[in-house]
Amino acid sequence: MSPERRISLWFGVLYLITFATSIAALLLFQPVLDDPHGYIAGEGADNRIYFGVLLELMLIIANIGTAIVIFPIVKRQNEIMAVSYVAARIMECVFIAVGILAVLAVVTLRHDAGADAAALGGLAESLAAIKDWTFKLGPGFVVGIGNGFILGYLMYKSGLMPRGLALLGLIGGPLQTLAGIGVLFDLYEAGGPVQGLATIPEILWELSLGIYPLVWGFKSSPILAEEGRPVLHPALVAR
Repeated sequence: MSPERRISLWFGVLYLITFATSIAALLLFQPVLDDPHGYIAGEGADNRIYFGVLLELMLIIANIGTAIVIFPIVKRQNEIMAVSYVAARIMECVFIAVGILAVLAVVTLRHDAGADAAALGGLAESLAAIKDWTFKLGPGFVVGIGNGFILGYLMYKSGLMPRGLALLGLIGGPLQTLAGIGVLFDLYEAGGPVQGLATIPEILWELSLGIYPLVWGFKSSPILAEEGRPVLHPALVAR
């Protein structure tokens, strides 16, 4: 198996892991997100929340992994954009990590609240709101720039993915980011019909990033044969 094929396999597997873990974790967190006040006042489903946290920690690893494994190849196409993709993935993971801490803080608050649970309900709701905003700004905004536009551009220009699929990223990424901006300014409801429709191309693009490289591998591209290309940016090499 060639090094490029191994990279495509890992890239596809890691992207599918990001899909599975992000969706499952969001579902597991619903008791805290839907009714934080009731969660700290009741018995709580702590193990469910802890499992969701574990999945989001796996999501962070997989997110950064998708950027690291593809970097040696896509930097041959455009090193600045390749580094930008890594940076976008890291920023997305920063939002995820903050959300994890907010959810864990709600669980801790339930353990420590005791008779003061009713009085601390407002604090629990604030922590749940932080988690909600990390989702709006991470997957709702940064993902459209990184996974959508930047990676879509790299795949389109390099030809590693079918260009029809890459166009989903080039179009869907900005659409998702614009939809996230609309939510930020309260133009429409988060997760409502407008944002839901705007994110469909990005969802299809990210799903293809998991399936196509895993099943078929990357398409034949000139950059796959450029093993000897300088590591530095061409502008620096020319000096």
